[in-house]
Amino acid sequence: MATVKWLFLDLLLLFLLFHDAVADQSESNVEKITESKSLVHIGAIFDPDTLDGAIAEISMSLAVADFYALHPNYQTRLSVHFTTAKDLVTTAAAAVDLLKKFKVYAIIGPQIPAAAPFLVELGEKAQVPIVSFFETSPALSPTEYPFFIRVTQNDSLHVKAISAVLQNFSWHEVLLMFEDTDYGAGFISFLVDELQENDIRISHMSKIPTSAKDFQILKELSKLSTMQTRVFIVHMNTALASRLFALVDKKGMMSKGYIWIVTARFSNSLNVLDSEVIDSMEGVLGVRSHLPKSKELGLFDRRWKSKLHSMKPNSSVTEINISGLWAYDTIFALAKAVEKILSPTNPSIVNPNNPSESTTDFGSLGISRIGPILYNQILNTQFKGLSGEFHLVNGQLESSVFEVVNVIGTGRVVGYWTSEKGLTQTLDSTSKNDLKRIIWPGDSTIAPTGWAIPSLVVGTPVKLGFPEFLRVRKDDYLNKNIYSGFCIDIFNAALEIVEGKLGMKIHPQFVPYEDANGEMAGTYDDLLRQIKLKSIQKFDAVVGDISIVASRTDYVEFTLPYSESGVTMLVPVKRDNRHNMWIFLKPWTWDLWLTVFAACIFIALIIRTMERHTENSEFAGSPRRQLGRIFMFPFYAVVIPQRELVVRDSSKFVLVIWLWLAFILMQSYTASLSSILTVDQLEPTFADLKKLRTESHFVGFQNGSFVEDFLVKQLNFSSNQTRPLINIGEYKEALSNGSRKGGVSAIFEEIPYIKVFLKKYSSKYTTAGPIYRTDGLGFAFAKGSPLISHFSQAILLVRENQTRMDRMEKKYFGENVMTPTLARSISIESSSLRAYSFVGLFIIVGIAILSALLISERYIWEKSVSLVNKYLTSQENPSNEAELVAQPTILQATDIAGGHSSSPGQAEDSGNSERTNSGHISGDTSAEEDETENAEAHHP
Repeated sequence: MATVKWLFLDLLLLFLLFHDAVADQSESNVEKITESKSLVHIGAIFDPDTLDGAIAEISMSLAVADFYALHPNYQTRLSVHFTTAKDLVTTAAAAVDLLKKFKVYAIIGPQIPAAAPFLVELGEKAQVPIVSFFETSPALSPTEYPFFIRVTQNDSLHVKAISAVLQNFSWHEVLLMFEDTDYGAGFISFLVDELQENDIRISHMSKIPTSAKDFQILKELSKLSTMQTRVFIVHMNTALASRLFALVDKKGMMSKGYIWIVTARFSNSLNVLDSEVIDSMEGVLGVRSHLPKSKELGLFDRRWKSKLHSMKPNSSVTEINISGLWAYDTIFALAKAVEKILSPTNPSIVNPNNPSESTTDFGSLGISRIGPILYNQILNTQFKGLSGEFHLVNGQLESSVFEVVNVIGTGRVVGYWTSEKGLTQTLDSTSKNDLKRIIWPGDSTIAPTGWAIPSLVVGTPVKLGFPEFLRVRKDDYLNKNIYSGFCIDIFNAALEIVEGKLGMKIHPQFVPYEDANGEMAGTYDDLLRQIKLKSIQKFDAVVGDISIVASRTDYVEFTLPYSESGVTMLVPVKRDNRHNMWIFLKPWTWDLWLTVFAACIFIALIIRTMERHTENSEFAGSPRRQLGRIFMFPFYAVVIPQRELVVRDSSKFVLVIWLWLAFILMQSYTASLSSILTVDQLEPTFADLKKLRTESHFVGFQNGSFVEDFLVKQLNFSSNQTRPLINIGEYKEALSNGSRKGGVSAIFEEIPYIKVFLKKYSSKYTTAGPIYRTDGLGFAFAKGSPLISHFSQAILLVRENQTRMDRMEKKYFGENVMTPTLARSISIESSSLRAYSFVGLFIIVGIAILSALLISERYIWEKSVSLVNKYLTSQENPSNEAELVAQPTILQATDIAGGHSSSPGQAEDSGNSERTNSGHISGDTSAEEDETENAEAHHP
């Protein structure tokens, strides 16, 4: 069967070759044949003098002959009217002429992208299908123009394939070069949207006019060669792109480290390019439409070349491209659709009532009756053509497979992209994001990084103060600026690590951000914006004491901080409290003084209560004397501890508790007073931000710093209250004068600068208030710069080398100033002891004293307990209520008569049987005194 099949194909090829050889002689025969067939007029508008136009003309001529040779019984015949058009005007004239003169059923074209919108509008007006296998602007969507059919690759899928290649190699920044036409701009807008959706930054877009001279292209290439990005995406027609790559090779930009990617606009025609152009493009990557290989395609290629030699013997065209195959399949699709719907009795165009004879009168165009039917039939036509499956979806050829080709020779396919699998080495492969080995420009097999550092322009602030951080000094002998300081040393240390990691030498060019007077040309924010505003003054990076602030990330990206930081308040200190005549009161606050005084009175009253029935002479005498004793008693106990001031044991217990309390309080007082008298007390003059805001005090900040916005927007200071300051001298003078003398009451500054200031003026100034955390100091680069990650890693390594960091800090500051903590811990709280500090102590003392009182003076609670018991008993025995009520009266009379209570539950207080002053009392006398004292205790 296989032998028969190949024999049939060879016979068919011989037949078609013979058919082409006698094509000229058979024209009259064709005309005779068409007399019995329905002749269908089709228009074709292109430029046969161009490469794509010549290929299309040969392919369509061959398609007409091949189709009817394969289908001799069809009742319709296509008659293609080839019309030459080189610009928009001739395209418009040709279209109107085809509609009015030949009443064409459909128009193929145009070849010129700029003429496509007009032709599509004209087709919609006349309801004639416009079929294009040339590239047209993606803005001309077949879904929006119902009579427009695009037989080319789908641009929305095309840009996804390009984006997939970039992501596969982790290239996050690209340069775009495209032809300055509507089609070029339309495709680039699609591409930009896709790249931005995948976080791929476009660092520059270069538009090249199709009429550009070589020197103009070279000038643009010179500008692009100075940029860091080395990934170029080229979207141009074949003629312009061929010139471009010849100049790229001449400029030396087709060397190691460069990446060039061409779109299908150019890569679809790689096989028809001159060998010189191909040689200048070695290493380029292309993304083009997939062309399935087949035996029929190989046979057709030989026949097509034979037709080329017969039709255009002097043409420079040597090969057919995919556009020629689309042209061939387009004729087949039209022939199939026409055969199915057309009737010889239906005219194609119905003219208006008063037709004009002018071929350029647009108003005289009629409306096609067959056009809508033919359009729908074309959309429903499906077959396997030479370019693959011919299947239209929403007026667009369904081409979901793209090839990734490496330009070595006429191109080597290194992978495929499909919407289902992404990038794969083969169409049958299941592994994603995998391509075959690629030969890059410069004969390198290692994928380039996508960027380089031809020159690194580094902007620096111009500081008149704090030279420890950054200093720019003019060297008249060398006629250049000398840069030094802690920030420069950190940058150079990080740069050394980055160069070692990348294996390349980076030569930073420091440029001060200054005006004509040598002063800083703006604020730090203005300096950072120069990175973004490249048209004014381009900086690739900014190095200095740059604070990392969230608002600045809108236009730059920061490295990791090389220094932690924070903002706090610098204020003068108050005068020394040791010169105060009332300093002895300072150890305790007033609430503690009052609490101690109240505790003394309370304890004295408790002891007086316990000692009231004893012969204690300390509490004898007149009421005035007793009151004085109550006030003075606690102090007697402390000052004269050897004197026996109380008689009863319970009173002695309370006195011991008081002495314990007094001992703790005195020790605390002594320690606090000693601290006040011996330790240097630095108290801030201002600690309350509200007071600074409401009392119209002025506050300072470092000129050009972000702290100005921080004061106004975060701390709610009025802009009229802020004062810019430059250096340490101005800081000292402003704080010394204060707001009343034209200075400031406080300065808000970052901690590293405050440490530098306090190192010189620590005796008269201090910090106060909270520390407002910031993200520290870092270096700034353009958004998306590939250097950011490398410098961030390098800064981490530098900071981890503590010995090196300490050496650099000691060199400029003499100590560690890059930490967010202050060397001196400053409190804005009073150093005096408060009553709250002794709450626990007072609670313990209070409980102990009250317990002693309740034990000693039992009548306080025994009577209450007795009444409660009686009440409960009366509730249980209501009949004996009268007897229970009378019982207390009987018991009371008995006690008075007998001198003591007969209750068996009452015990004598052994503590009250104290010896007399002589110490010799008989047992009978002691017993009587005990009974008398107990009776008095129960009946006060």
